Amino acid sequence: MIYRFRVILDNDTEEDIFRDLEIRESDSMEDLHNIITQSFGFDGMEMASFYVSDEEWNQGEEIAMFDVSEGHNKVKVMSTTKINDLVHEASTRLIYVYDFLNMWTFFVELAEIVEEAESTDYPNLMFVQGQVPDEAPIKNFEADTENAFNEFEDDIDVDDYSDLDFDENWN
Repeated sequence: MIYRFRVILDNDTEEDIFRDLEIRESDSMEDLHNIITQSFGFDGMEMASFYVSDEEWNQGEEIAMFDVSEGHNKVKVMSTTKINDLVHEASTRLIYVYDFLNMWTFFVELAEIVEEAESTDYPNLMFVQGQVPDEAPIKNFEADTENAFNEFEDDIDVDDYSDLDFDENWN
């Protein structure tokens, strides 16, 4: 079977930037990584990871390029993990992060599953929308300022000792 994915660049621009691609369900996550980097014009030389995601795009289990855990934890690696081990009708979303210094972040969603076409080479880039910016979009990690912790909101003057119950001439 062939998996058709839409891969969307997480950006704050007016223009949607995405790629539609096809890949065999039995191909590795590394194959998916390669077609994503190629379709967006990256050289593929930077570190990257996939993350299993739920319907709200919450980041879950990591599938890394390399196992750098030094044997402490069992890590799934792209080259040995098949796409259909992670993605299927019940689990259709992944987050893909490329180049951890610049944090290019993509939302990868399974659009449909189809039969393999005899005359098509896979993986296959089907559709391109938008130009990739020169620099990764800057992430805005604003906190909820209304409910944020404020260490000074108790109105205590730390330089005023008159209300404190101790003898300041104790020695």
